[in-house]
Amino acid sequence: MSKTAMITDYYNFLDEWNAVLNLTTPAHHKKIMAFLVDVLTTPPRRGLLNAFRHSGKSTVVGVFAACLLYLRPQTRILILSAESALASRMVAHVRHILENHPRCAGMIPAVKKEWGTHKITINRPIGIREPSVICQGVHGNITGLRADLIICDDVEVPNTSNTAAKRAALRERLRELDFILSPSGAMIYIGTPHAIDTIYRTTDEDAPDPTLGIGGGDNGTVGGGFLDTADKGAQFAQ
Repeated sequence: MSKTAMITDYYNFLDEWNAVLNLTTPAHHKKIMAFLVDVLTTPPRRGLLNAFRHSGKSTVVGVFAACLLYLRPQTRILILSAESALASRMVAHVRHILENHPRCAGMIPAVKKEWGTHKITINRPIGIREPSVICQGVHGNITGLRADLIICDDVEVPNTSNTAAKRAALRERLRELDFILSPSGAMIYIGTPHAIDTIYRTTDEDAPDPTLGIGGGDNGTVGGGFLDTADKGAQFAQ
């Protein structure tokens, strides 16, 4: 399937979900969705999404995750946030979409053994150990997990980044995600910087790459870019 056809599939899924809610799809939501598909399909499959406050970026990411499960039921998704309670909100959002989207009726298991606050498992091929979606706080136990998509949703907050030592510990923790991600997997960060030395920036010695097109923040823009954690640890090109 071409990338254009794949993006169209995700657009249609998003439009159909908004129709369930009696809403129309804002143009910037389609821009976000196209970016997420690009990260999923384009090496190094690492991306940072910045967008203005209340832009609905987490909403679109949840729809993206549900559509990915619809298209590839074998996918394993790990959601990390600064606190497990925040990560569980994203799981609840994905679960709500799966339960109510017209395309997803056949994905809901008759016996919901794993259909809760912190993990869900859809109807899928047998033999997959991990749940379809599981969440943790960024400092929770993720040892032994494997994932095809890792979504880091607001891992940088004041409690995890208000000192240099905390930011260093957070970067070190995020480096471990490369050992959890499958070889062809993707990693997407959603967040707002909370410090000058934010994890969402390159180091001072690194020149910004203008081709990345990151323009997020509070100025009404939406942007994103790629990172290679093998080269830059958990720091992000911006």
